[in-house]
Amino acid sequence: MDWAVALISIITVNLLLSGDNALVIALASRKLAHEQQKKAIFWGGAGAIGLRIILTFAAIILLRIPYLQLIGGLALLWIAIKLLAGDEDHEELEAKNSLGDAIRTIIVADMVMSIDNVIAIAAVAKGNFMLLVVGLAISIPIIIWGSKVIHALMERWPIIITIGAAFLGWTAGEMATADKKIMPLLEPYPWTHWAIPAVFAVSVIVVGSILSRTKQLNQEKN
Repeated sequence: MDWAVALISIITVNLLLSGDNALVIALASRKLAHEQQKKAIFWGGAGAIGLRIILTFAAIILLRIPYLQLIGGLALLWIAIKLLAGDEDHEELEAKNSLGDAIRTIIVADMVMSIDNVIAIAAVAKGNFMLLVVGLAISIPIIIWGSKVIHALMERWPIIITIGAAFLGWTAGEMATADKKIMPLLEPYPWTHWAIPAVFAVSVIVVGSILSRTKQLNQEKN
């Protein structure tokens, strides 16, 4: 049961944080002929999947270094806040005229845009490499070919984003408290193992909502 829950968590996190990846593919390949577009999507997506898996494996290994898991937890907290606030970076990509250029652009852009995914998924996987591979293998093709559906669902039911961001906040708290240097300090206080993740989750909702509202007010003024 725990394995199934963790797998669903990895897929959910990846879907929440990868909304722009299909847009990258569409922009980079839009000037190609139809048959070349399909090849660019397939090979560019395959390359992006491979790099994402390698980067996440590296992240899991690096997070075993003292204090890096704490830093990763704080980074994931900020990622969750940005997700709820709608503060996302959108890269302006030039359409490519050749298949090779389009594939390279898709892979490089996906790698740059995937730092938040890598940190979040490494946190959820908790060192389980098989879980990581299965979760990514299921979710990334959905992202590549079904991003429009995912976006439509999130726009129709914004509560999905709020719940997902709060979940990421909870995961960030668990990640921070699991650091090998922090865990011994918390052992005398067992309640902190749920209290700190709860504080992180609430902080995401509060701070993210404030930033989102501030952004809306600034847009209305302009």
